[in-house]
Amino acid sequence: MTRRWHRWTAILVALPFLVVILTGILLQLKKDWSWIQPATHRGGGRIPEISFTELLAAARSVHPSIQGWADVERIDVQPGRGIAKIHLRDYWEIQVDLKNAAVLQKAYRRSDLIEAIHDGSWFHNGIKVWVFLPTAIVVLLLWITGMYLFVLPHLARWSKRKKTARTLARQEPFAVESESRSKN
Repeated sequence: MTRRWHRWTAILVALPFLVVILTGILLQLKKDWSWIQPATHRGGGRIPEISFTELLAAARSVHPSIQGWADVERIDVQPGRGIAKIHLRDYWEIQVDLKNAAVLQKAYRRSDLIEAIHDGSWFHNGIKVWVFLPTAIVVLLLWITGMYLFVLPHLARWSKRKKTARTLARQEPFAVESESRSKN
């Protein structure tokens, strides 16, 4: 029963789990592969000397489709590196120097898109909750049943060895006794 359940549920979750695995591999490489996530540059200073208005103006200078703050997903301010990363809703990233508002880099940021595909939210929130979450639960159950199916033969062999050892231990005194009788 466990083997049958294990096989059929593995087939049911194969496609969503493959999506999770492949996107997970890409996310593991995001800091090492600039195609996924742009490399982080360094700015001129450590203390922010520009305003948010200047930051938005710098982003607009290289990405004219920015209408206002509604186009900005988030801003990652890194004073230690002297930059601010402006993450746009259309997956572009603009890195701006916090000292002089110079644009250091404009690049497409695929890591956010890959992450949205990874957790299922890119497809639809219902897909995230009703496909990807159950897939994760089923994969956990597959892991548990897989470990059970792996350990079961080892437990059976161990139990058999233990039983054989007990049987031999019970028979051994008689064997010693019969040997001593044959010597007399």
